[in-house]
Amino acid sequence: MPLHKSLTINNSTKVLIWNIQEDYTDLSNGISLTTANQTRVDSMKSELHQRGFLSIRHLLKEVGLVDADLVYDEFGKPHLKNGKFISITHSFTFSGIIVSDVPVGIDIEKQRDKILKIAHKFTPFQEYKTIANHDALISKLTIVWGAKESLYKIYGKKKLRFLEHIYIEDFKFENEKTTGEIRFENETQSYHVHFLEFDGFTCVYAL
Repeated sequence: MPLHKSLTINNSTKVLIWNIQEDYTDLSNGISLTTANQTRVDSMKSELHQRGFLSIRHLLKEVGLVDADLVYDEFGKPHLKNGKFISITHSFTFSGIIVSDVPVGIDIEKQRDKILKIAHKFTPFQEYKTIANHDALISKLTIVWGAKESLYKIYGKKKLRFLEHIYIEDFKFENEKTTGEIRFENETQSYHVHFLEFDGFTCVYAL
């Protein structure tokens, strides 16, 4: 059972990351889906997406939850029936969840060159053009994207724009943390942001 990481952030917040190595059949074992979610997973055209979906249900089991404990609102944001907060992510062969008593967001991204092509869409790219090392630039932009994605998930509605409404404070890699703000409709909300890198992937979570 490839539980890749289990991080206890504080007394009420936990992050779990799954390395998806099993096939669909193996991941189905021990998992009971609601009728709606079984229909949903059956309709997925990609087996990778199906495996990601099922791996999330294994992570729910790790914190004593089942598929039926998870519901989605009109914006597609996941909620737990027990009143706790949850955020979910899946990227290629990794998936993750964060569960807490406070609003949280999580994102896992594969580190890829393509982020250079879209950087101008989510961050003032000139802030990072001075980074000469190619790999370091990819890494930094991926962290910024993951941080903004995490804050976007916390907000949970469709109106936010990464470039205009979500700000991530610059950071040093060795600190493995920074801060972020959602600046929208004359209000500013501040969050703690943490990140880690493994096997060519970046995981960012915020609370």
